[in-house]
This record gives sequence, structure tokens and C-alpha cells, in this order.
Amino acid sequence: MATTVNTDHTGNHRPGAEKMYHESPDTANTASNGNTMGRQMTHEEHQTALAASKFGYGPLAHVGTDTSGRLPAFGGEFQPGLYKGVKDRKFANPAPLGLSAFALTTFVLSLINMRTRTVAEPNLVVGLAFGYGGLVQLLAGMWEMAVGNTFGATALSSYGGFWLSFAIILTPGGFNIEEAYVEMQTVQAFYDAFGFFLMGWFIFTTILLIATLRSTVAFFLLFFTLDLAFLLLGIGYLQRDSTNHPNPPLIKAGGFFGLLAAFLAWYNALAGIADDSNSFFIIPVAHFPWSVKGQEMRKEKNERAKV
Repeated sequence: MATTVNTDHTGNHRPGAEKMYHESPDTANTASNGNTMGRQMTHEEHQTALAASKFGYGPLAHVGTDTSGRLPAFGGEFQPGLYKGVKDRKFANPAPLGLSAFALTTFVLSLINMRTRTVAEPNLVVGLAFGYGGLVQLLAGMWEMAVGNTFGATALSSYGGFWLSFAIILTPGGFNIEEAYVEMQTVQAFYDAFGFFLMGWFIFTTILLIATLRSTVAFFLLFFTLDLAFLLLGIGYLQRDSTNHPNPPLIKAGGFFGLLAAFLAWYNALAGIADDSNSFFIIPVAHFPWSVKGQEMRKEKNERAKV
């Protein structure tokens, strides 16, 4: 008995992708960029793929977990829970683009927050925040809306807005936001206001973090580290040092967690890009034991133990 598996360009399997035929050897039909190609999968290859999928990677890693054909949580699609694949969609997967835009902008700002090579001024980030982290990520969020991903649309569009607003606040000689605080009050008033701004994003990220608790380890860790970065940076601006400037240890700690978030965003982006048509390996995503996929894996393990 053989299994037919239809895999899209992200490595995920489309709804209704698994059909059973009374023939041998196993057949895998892999779809890449909308084109379908057939090749023979040997029995040994199929068994290896099934074993790999139990650990969250391999060509069978993202097979639907229930009878409705929904797919398990996958950071490469920016999906924190079960979702329905978009068959023959006209849009490519926008999640890796949004994740990459977020990652690079966060990477540069976090290095500056950590005072890497004594660089302390974030002026360079303004350009990235307007062009890549802001505009491109906002567009990716809109495309997530087009493919029906509410979580992805909310997260990517919001963080695109974050980077645009961040750039507006810190544009040198442009909008004069910091200068207005200094003229009308003090620079410490600006630090307080900027701390409020960061704490608001900490609250928003916490909301998104809750929605990833039943997803994958890599997806959860992305929002967990980002949440800590916003929290530490916000406290750093509100609880200043003896000279009444942003607290250096807290700002550096926030930069460290921001750096982790950047690499995790790139990791999830790679998971969404790499598939068996362009990569020699599939990125492990590691489902939580309490997730739907994790529960199914545990159930299968228990059933095999009884045999």
C-alpha cells in the first residue's frame, strides 16, 4: 500500500494531500512553484521521512493532523495553530519576507543597543526602519491578509508600523519629536514617553506570545525573546541611571534579547523558504508536546508500543 504526498513550496502538505493506493513502490508528488512533478519514493525513503516527521522536520513534517485537512502550526507560514492550506494560491508565502525584514532591522538596532564596537547612535537604523523593517514588513502583513492568515497579518503589519513609527520618532532633524520634548519640558520627559512607547509594544507582543503557546518551539521563542527585549528596553528608559539617562545594563540586556529574536526570525524565515525543491534538508520546527501535532505524535507512539 503506497502513500501519495503533495507538498507545496514551503514543505507543508495541502489539505486532502494524503491518499492511499494499492500499488508499490511509494509515490511522492511534489509541487514546486505551482508545477507538479512525480517521482518514485522507495519504501526505505518513506519510512525515513515518517520517522523524521515525528521530530518536526523532513518532507512529511507538516502533514495535517485532523480529518478536516488542516495543517499543524508552522512558523515558516507565520501560523501559530491549525490552519487550512491555500490550494493553488496566486500569492507566494509572504511570511519569510516579513520575518526577514523584521530580523535584519532588529539585528542592527540590537547591536547598537549593545554598544557593539562603541557604536551608540541609532541613526543608521532609521533608513532600515523606513524601507525594510517598516514598508516591506507592512506589505508582507497585507499579503498575509490576502492569503487569510489573521495572526500573520496582525503581527507583521503591526511590527511594520512599529518600525515606521520608530523611524519617525528618531529621524534626525526631521519631525523634531525629541527636540519638542526638550524645548517644552526636559530630555527626561522624552525618555519617559519613549519608555511608554516600548512598554505598549511589550503588552502587544505578550498578547501574540499567548497565541503561540500551542505552536512550535522556534515560533514561541521568537516572540518570547522579543517580549523580553521590549520589556527590558522599556524599563531601561523609565528607570534611568544616576545621571538620569537610559539605564545602560538594561539597554544592553534588551539588545541581547533583541539579537536572539532577530536570529530566531531568520530561522523561521528559512523554515518557510527551504523545501525539498531547493534544499538538501528541511529546517526542524519542533512541535510542543501539548500542541495538536505533539498530541498526535504521542498517540501514535503509544499505539506502536501496544503492538
